[in-house]
Amino acid sequence: MISTDPAIPHPGYGVLHEDADLLIVDKPTRMLTQPGVGPDKTDSLITRLQLERPQARIVHRLDWDTSGIMLIALHAAAHRALSIQFQDRQTEKTYIAVIAGHLEQRQGSVDAPLGPDRAHAPRHHVTPEGRPSLTRWEVTGFEGEHTRVALHPITGRSHQLRIHMLHIGHPILGDTLYAPEAIQHAAPRLLLHAARLVFTHPRTGKRMVAESPAPF
Repeated sequence: MISTDPAIPHPGYGVLHEDADLLIVDKPTRMLTQPGVGPDKTDSLITRLQLERPQARIVHRLDWDTSGIMLIALHAAAHRALSIQFQDRQTEKTYIAVIAGHLEQRQGSVDAPLGPDRAHAPRHHVTPEGRPSLTRWEVTGFEGEHTRVALHPITGRSHQLRIHMLHIGHPILGDTLYAPEAIQHAAPRLLLHAARLVFTHPRTGKRMVAESPAPF
C-alpha cells in the first residue's frame, strides 16, 4: 500500500504492466528519471519506485520534461538482458511530438551526428565530431500552424529528437532548452511523449508492445 505520509512523494506515475521481471510505467512530464546533483534534484521516478520496489533498476532514460513509457528491471538478470536490447538497437521506440510549422513531405529522416555543446552545457548540438544519429519521422496530422509527428529514433543520443527537429527548422513546441522563445511559450509543456515501446521479454522471449497515448 502506498504511504500517504507527506514526507514521501505521491508516486505520480502510471503502471502499465508488472510481472516478476520488469515494470512498465508511464512517466509524467517534469519528473527526473533518476536523482541529479543537488538537494533540489533528489526526487525522481526511480526513487519513488524504490519506496515499494527496492530492487527496481533503470534500463533507459527520458528527459525531465518528456513524458511516456519507461521500462524498469526488477532484478539484475533482467536489467542486463534489457540493457543489451537497448544497446544493440533491438527495441523499437515511437514518440509523438508537436512541432512548429508544416513539414512539406509526409515522411523522412534526419541523419546528423550529435555531440555535447561544451560552450552551452547541458545542451548538445549537430557537429561533424559527434556520434552518428538517425531519426525517422512521419506526419500524423496538422494542428493550425503546427504539425503532429511520430518520431522513431534509430539511435539513442541525448536530446536527439529535440535537436533533430530543430535542425530541420521545426523545433518541438514547449522546448525551453532548444527552441526560440516564441516556440517555448507556444505550449505549457514540452510536447514530446514516448508513446510506444517494443522489446523482447527477458524470461519468456515474447515480443512485448507497450503503448501510452500522448496527453496533448
